[in-house]
Amino acid sequence: MFNSQLPNMSDLPTSRQLIGSTLVAIAGAAAILVTVVLPSEYGIDPTGAGSAFGLTEMGEIKVQLAQEAAADRVSEPSKASDEAVASGAPTVGQGIAPAQADAQSPDAAGRSDQTEVVLKPGQGAEVKVAAAKGVRIGYNWSVRGGVVNYDTHADAPGISYHGYGKGKQSGGETGTIVAAFNGKHGWFWRNRTENTVTIILKTTGDYTDVKRVV
Repeated sequence: MFNSQLPNMSDLPTSRQLIGSTLVAIAGAAAILVTVVLPSEYGIDPTGAGSAFGLTEMGEIKVQLAQEAAADRVSEPSKASDEAVASGAPTVGQGIAPAQADAQSPDAAGRSDQTEVVLKPGQGAEVKVAAAKGVRIGYNWSVRGGVVNYDTHADAPGISYHGYGKGKQSGGETGTIVAAFNGKHGWFWRNRTENTVTIILKTTGDYTDVKRVV
């Protein structure tokens, strides 16, 4: 009934081997934590490996986006309530979502804006527009005085990050964002050069607001 042979004691790993394997696994996990997880998730790079592989910048962007989302959650409910009371419009609790109300605004169609952002060496900035799902946002941004790294992305309540594209050492980009959902869509730039640069952003479309958030 029991045809399996029991292994010989000499075939089993010793306590010393098990402890050694456990220590190797712990060391490997710690190395991954320090060189990959901390830089890419939190912008913390104690070894410098994250910067070499471009992970630290990604982590810094995530941290800034998380801080921005937290600030928006605190400020937007009271702001929306105050605006609704002042205008006599229905509040969110009465069944109209803020993004839907903005999309129906008669002043939103066909607007165009130009925004300028000055970045000192090492400084980052973010500009976003508010748009409903499916809205096409045309953009053209250029850099005066150097190049920047950029991340084109979006966020919304419940969505901390949605990427449209990113790049390094760019002197400018032109394209169209098709809003993936009701929310805020835009660009994060960081100046990794030793010179102060100016970004000139031109946007067109049926969005309802454009502002610098970082």
